[in-house]
Amino acid sequence: MKSSHSYSRRKSGKRSGFLKYLLIIILIGAAFGWYRYSQYQYFIENPVDPTDSEKITFIIAKGESLSQVAQNLEDKDLILNADALKSYAKQTQTDRNIIAGRFAIQRSMTIPQVVETITNAQNSETVITILEGHTVADIDNTLVTTDLINPGEFSAAVNNFEDWDKYPFLDKDAQAGLIHPLEGYLFPDTYFIDPLNYYNENLIQLMLNNFQNRLADEIDKDQGRSLQEIIIMASIVEKEVRTDKDIPIVAGILWKRLDEGWLIGADATLLYLKDDRTIDYNDLQEDTPYNTRKNAGLPPGPICNPGIKSIIGTLYPENSPYWYYLTTLDTGEVIYASSNDEHNANKRKYL
Repeated sequence: MKSSHSYSRRKSGKRSGFLKYLLIIILIGAAFGWYRYSQYQYFIENPVDPTDSEKITFIIAKGESLSQVAQNLEDKDLILNADALKSYAKQTQTDRNIIAGRFAIQRSMTIPQVVETITNAQNSETVITILEGHTVADIDNTLVTTDLINPGEFSAAVNNFEDWDKYPFLDKDAQAGLIHPLEGYLFPDTYFIDPLNYYNENLIQLMLNNFQNRLADEIDKDQGRSLQEIIIMASIVEKEVRTDKDIPIVAGILWKRLDEGWLIGADATLLYLKDDRTIDYNDLQEDTPYNTRKNAGLPPGPICNPGIKSIIGTLYPENSPYWYYLTTLDTGEVIYASSNDEHNANKRKYL
């Protein structure tokens, strides 16, 4: 019979062995933690290149997470380690203070300096992207969502525009009486704005200058049509189709209809007047110059601010045998027809 004393020694030995293993695990964990801490401290305290003072543009999009920002900084070789930046930001409770915008970052900056830069509003430029086909009202909404203005302020600045003489490509006589006088000429693009010194008038100037610069080679050419007519048509094309291959074809169809005295027949022109962007049978009967299914000729002004592809496609349309087109509801494919009967058959098939 084994003694209780012998059993106690075995039990004590097992406990001692367990404690040794536990101690080893703790020591390994502590060593790994110390190594990780030391490694992070190295990444935090040291820049990518202390001798490189070149300023590199770094953009943080609205809604980007701390992990995305940190990884983008590492991918651009602006910090040594993304996890180290995340760790530092959480330790210093700055992880929720990162600002969307454009920043100037140097590879000679340490992670604390980078974090200080991207959490300070005075260092940022707000990124504003105006999409092709946006109207003045759409631009106003975009600026509201970025907290730059109160609703209606940008639209009011457009409507109160007075610097006609600075932009010879504008036609005050043709534009001044429109719903929004500069509609069509506020060039869609990405703009970088200083939020602390933002003025609607400055953004309008940037957009008009961009229009002038991007279309400098075309503005003074004799196209046989006025620039206002071209921009009106380009704005319709912008709203009717978006695929590159279809833009010049549809532009050719609409110019052909106009030149032959046909109705342009584009629902997009009537939608310009609708806040909910939908039209019904009663809308189609409305007697407004923007109803190109009822009234001949172009509408009084552009119905949006077209992008460069729609403008160039309208300037250089493609000749085709077609007079009609529709866009399928499922794939967005543009289906063409040479006759009304063919077009009606397409409507039955695709719509």
